[in-house]
Amino acid sequence: MTPSTAIQHHLLSVSDYYRMAEVNILAEDEHVELINGELFDMAPIGSFHAGLVTRLSRLLINQLGELAIVTVQNPLYLAEFSAPEPDIAVLKPRADDYMQSLPTAQDVLLLIEVADTSLHYDRNIKLPLYAKYQIPEVWLIDVKEKRLDIYQQPDNDYYHLHLRPKAKAEIKPLLVASVSLDWQALFSY
Repeated sequence: MTPSTAIQHHLLSVSDYYRMAEVNILAEDEHVELINGELFDMAPIGSFHAGLVTRLSRLLINQLGELAIVTVQNPLYLAEFSAPEPDIAVLKPRADDYMQSLPTAQDVLLLIEVADTSLHYDRNIKLPLYAKYQIPEVWLIDVKEKRLDIYQQPDNDYYHLHLRPKAKAEIKPLLVASVSLDWQALFSY
C-alpha cells in the first residue's frame, strides 16, 4: 500500500470528545474513556467494584481531610488526546476544586484503578499512559485475586518500581504520608 492510498486514522481530541457529548453523539449514560485519541467502551461496574471504590474513597477522605481532594471516576486531562477516568484520584488541593479546569498529571498525588473485568485494559493501556505522563504512583487492585500492585517511579511508559504488599500489610501512599490503610480490611464485609 502506498502512502497515498493508506487508510487515514483520525484521532479524537479531548475537546472533540466533550463536544460529542454536548451534541448528544455520546449519550449521558454511555461509559467510554478517551485514551490516545481513541474511545474505549468501559465495562459495567458491579456491586463489589462499586463498593470497594466507595470504601476506599471514604477512607481516603476521612484520613486526608483538607490535605487533598479525592475524586471518584472523574476525568483527568493528560494531553490533547487523553482524558482517562481513574476509579479514584487523590489530587493536590485547589481552591476551585477543579471546577475551572480538569486536573492534569501535575495535580495527581495517587491514582487507584479497581479492576475486575478491566484488569488487562488497566494494566496494558492505562498504566503505560499514566507512566508516560509521570503520574507518581498508581495502585492497581485486582478484585478477583484480592491483590494490590503498587507502581512508582514512572519513566516514559513504564514504572521502575512495582510492589505487591502482603495481605496483612499496612499500605501508605508515597506522596500522602498521612494515609495508612489496612489492606486486608478493604475486602472484608
